[in-house]
Amino acid sequence: MKNIVLIIGGLLIVAAAGFFIFLSGGSTTVNNDKEPVVPSTEQPVVEEMPNEEIMEVENEPISVIGKSVAGNDIMAYHFGKGEKEVLFVGGTHGGYSWNTALLNFELIDWFSSNESIIPDNVKVTVIPVLNPDGLETVTGSTGRFNPSDASKVESEKIAGRFNANEVDLNRNFDCEWKAAGTWQNRTVSGGSKPFSEPESSALRTYVLENKPVAAVTWYSAAGGVYASNCKKGILPGTKSMTELFAKASGYSAYEEFDYYEITGDMVNWFASQNIPAISVLLTNHENTELSKNKAGVEAILKYLAE
Repeated sequence: MKNIVLIIGGLLIVAAAGFFIFLSGGSTTVNNDKEPVVPSTEQPVVEEMPNEEIMEVENEPISVIGKSVAGNDIMAYHFGKGEKEVLFVGGTHGGYSWNTALLNFELIDWFSSNESIIPDNVKVTVIPVLNPDGLETVTGSTGRFNPSDASKVESEKIAGRFNANEVDLNRNFDCEWKAAGTWQNRTVSGGSKPFSEPESSALRTYVLENKPVAAVTWYSAAGGVYASNCKKGILPGTKSMTELFAKASGYSAYEEFDYYEITGDMVNWFASQNIPAISVLLTNHENTELSKNKAGVEAILKYLAE
């Protein structure tokens, strides 16, 4: 009799379970998406959503042209498919001139949203941060950042001017190079030889392989457009670019930077390679002066379209 009671009880339990399965649509898993949950012993992978600014250029060609001393990527963003390549470079002095890097990220967003402004015969390449190690020293980032992230500590800002080898990259190029360079009233390292640093070497390799027809670099702070020259006089194309950018932007134009001796300068090295190049010095160390520089860039693009 006892066994019969146990059997009947077991049958009732099975029947009740079946009835519950029928009511729940045939699944023992409660899931709003109607997908079964598969148990796993692996740790879940949490993917961070990319920043909106980065998503804006996700369909554009992006390349890594080299690594910094600390192993950070030096990125290049490419727009247009023309045979004439123009090179835009920011962040050479890292966190000391962080607004030049920020300006170039703003230009990247502008090109991404308005690629029709690039003439059919022109290709634009933007290297927003040539010195990612120096930028990280001041902003905590080797790429995009918010202005509020930038340190206000003067010693940190000055340290951020140099790469992780404490070399001033804009004294490490092969035009009138010296191991001991000058910055304002300071003596700074130009490296052990021209292109001793991986950052300047990466730029040289890119230029020699891709042969851009023009270059614009940004620094801060003086508020002007400066022509390049490496012992051969100012190239005709450089003279035209200097005048056009200055007129469109409202900056003053200068044939040379003569506040103090400059050795191993990047734009002057461009001149030694017969590449017309100009330096644009922003007015201060905080503002990007985007509208002024967009006007100047458009003037250069129209010039190259001819």
